[in-house]
Amino acid sequence: MKAYIFPGQGAQFVGMGLDLYEKFPEAQELFEQANEILDFSITDIMFEGTPENLKQTNVTQPAIFLHSVILSKVLGASFAPDMVAGHSLGEFSALVANGTLNFKDGLQLVSQRAQAMQKACEVQKSTMAAVLGLEDGVVEEICSGIQGIVVPANYNCPGQLVISGEVEAINRACEALKEAGARRALILPVGGAFHSPLMEPAREELAAAIDATQFSEPNCPIYQNVTTKAVTNSDEIKANLIAQLTAPVKWTQSVLQMEKDGATSFIEVGPGKVLQGLVKKIAGSVETASAITE
Repeated sequence: MKAYIFPGQGAQFVGMGLDLYEKFPEAQELFEQANEILDFSITDIMFEGTPENLKQTNVTQPAIFLHSVILSKVLGASFAPDMVAGHSLGEFSALVANGTLNFKDGLQLVSQRAQAMQKACEVQKSTMAAVLGLEDGVVEEICSGIQGIVVPANYNCPGQLVISGEVEAINRACEALKEAGARRALILPVGGAFHSPLMEPAREELAAAIDATQFSEPNCPIYQNVTTKAVTNSDEIKANLIAQLTAPVKWTQSVLQMEKDGATSFIEVGPGKVLQGLVKKIAGSVETASAITE
């Protein structure tokens, strides 16, 4: 069985999507639609902007979404997933790819999500840190004992977990994690504490937008970050998508569940190969590949 997986923030690069724009009329049409929907030329930034401009949350998230979704569409009949999943932002790409959301609604929600997250970041000084070389349970226990808000945010693969929270709490946690034997506990260059309680204002704002959007029954299950289980009910998908902003991304657990449910091949749809590397560390016996056009 084929699992198609969609990357999240951090996979962007200048020039992303230009090959699709130049090669496929359908891709060009969708990119131009995106410029109109967003009310700015995201293609200029994606194709020939600066890395700094592309790193802005209100640009990065729609850009990665567009690359993934448009790639899935130009693949045509060769795009035939038995199941899908996305890492954080990538969950929105996956939901367009499996027919739950249409292109316009998906892009509008991603744009609203990015803006809501940016506003939440400005409310309180916060950050994230990557922790390498410790078991998940050890990281969870140490975080629970730190004064202030600090929580596990991304379960990326065994021995690689990202924590999220208030700046001082993250600093204290990093010191404690190093003392506990972490190979690294590195502050990440991000704008705020994603997938933590500090994203509550963004969650409330996004909830209203999601509740007002039409979700269709998907043509294959999505394994969502919050529950890690196969979901096909549109109301359940909505609830999980809203909860995702303040809950951890359980990527390790999702991949293991997909493998258990029969996935033998994981195909990454979008920029980069980050998810393929994580999948190999989680489920070494499965095949991994990038989605490519002919």
